Amino acid sequence: IPLLRRALAMSKRPLLLFASPWTAPAWMKSNGDVRGKGTLKGKAGDKYHKTWANYFIKFLDEYAKHNVTFWAVTAQNEPLAGLFTPPQAPTIAFTAAQQRDFIAQDLGPALARSPHRTRLLMLDDQRIHLPHWAKVVLGNATAARYVAGLAVHWYLDAIVPPGCSLEATHKLFPDHFLLYTEACTGFFMFR
Repeated sequence: IPLLRRALAMSKRPLLLFASPWTAPAWMKSNGDVRGKGTLKGKAGDKYHKTWANYFIKFLDEYAKHNVTFWAVTAQNEPLAGLFTPPQAPTIAFTAAQQRDFIAQDLGPALARSPHRTRLLMLDDQRIHLPHWAKVVLGNATAARYVAGLAVHWYLDAIVPPGCSLEATHKLFPDHFLLYTEACTGFFMFR
């Protein structure tokens, strides 16, 4: 919080902050651990999913007490990485359908009821998953109305040309923006 306040104070323009979760608490996950391959227990609409959605609101509430607001949150950082990640990495696995249902039944309504004007971003994973992921989530009218845009990572960009992923997605869903939210160099050791 002190670093965010410093950055906000130093900026000549307003900074738009977004947050992206890595994992839910172990008691909410199918594997009983914050690390490794696991999903939220149960299914969308149940107590685990509603509680996890309320964690987002509590996070926003607590930061707001320190005059730090978030422009957006993502539903999950790298939801498909949760299926392939090393066992020590904290994560939650979601398929596109699971993320759609979580957004439509739990997270979207929780954000809409909250006092926060925080936007919701979906995917937050490799663009290789586009446009399929967008078709599944944004193809559902209920989920689509809660989603402002798509968060995309760049690590596997060489595999899928932008016309097949980003451009195709934009043509299908022009009212939802595309935003690169995670990138770094040195990801591949051979480069």
